[in-house]
Amino acid sequence: MADESIQDLLRWAMPRIGLDPKGFRNVRRTPIRRVARRIAELGLVGPAAYHAYLEAHPAEWRRLEAMCWIPISRLYRDADVFALLERELFPELAAKAKEEGRAEVRVWSAGCASGEEPCSVVLAWSAHAASLAPELRLDVVATDADPSALARAEHAEYTESSASELPEHHRVLAFGDARARGGRVREAIMPPITFREQDLRTETPEGPFDVVLCRNLAFTYFDEATRRAVAERLVAALAPKGFLIVGRGERLPEGTAGVRLRAPLVYERSD
Repeated sequence: MADESIQDLLRWAMPRIGLDPKGFRNVRRTPIRRVARRIAELGLVGPAAYHAYLEAHPAEWRRLEAMCWIPISRLYRDADVFALLERELFPELAAKAKEEGRAEVRVWSAGCASGEEPCSVVLAWSAHAASLAPELRLDVVATDADPSALARAEHAEYTESSASELPEHHRVLAFGDARARGGRVREAIMPPITFREQDLRTETPEGPFDVVLCRNLAFTYFDEATRRAVAERLVAALAPKGFLIVGRGERLPEGTAGVRLRAPLVYERSD
């Protein structure tokens, strides 16, 4: 079965489920292989037959979308972002929360996949802000549309490759041993995280949040209309002077209101 014909099928199908085929250019071989296996599993003769199958079986679109996703997540992925959280943003937010008489700093990890990002958030908080403001709680809400990914996230066990970017001084916090190359994250740091099955395109956890992370998802893989709708929803979920963090190479859609660029990959709510 030719890769080109399946790629043509995906170019036709993705816009119909709000995805941008250009966002998948670096990982397209994996969806192609998955679709080829699905076609064989259904006993169909090729991509044209699968096209017809999709038209006749609306429930198959959800299966196709699941085959498109290739979550790539590591602890402290884009370490400079977490260094900024540690050294500047979290201490600033902790001071602001204390001034306002609040008891917690709230974070939303949107599209958390298998949980490396929210775990990294807890580690970044524990590095400095937790000691600066021990009376404050960190509340992390982590959402994803994939229940199997959330099950892995709740288990919080990571391979050596998932932990490859984690700074050595955080390995003690995460695994109890600076020499650890992976393993299950210590239960002591997990209580601040609440995992919820939600689709970013249609659902938002109750805010407001001091920090929202939406990286390597909406502003890479969604089509333009969906990006704009998601951007508005994310900004609306931010507390005043809260921070929205996007992925490397991502930008909010032009004209997104209510935020300004504070640092590379970091937007600050301005109203």
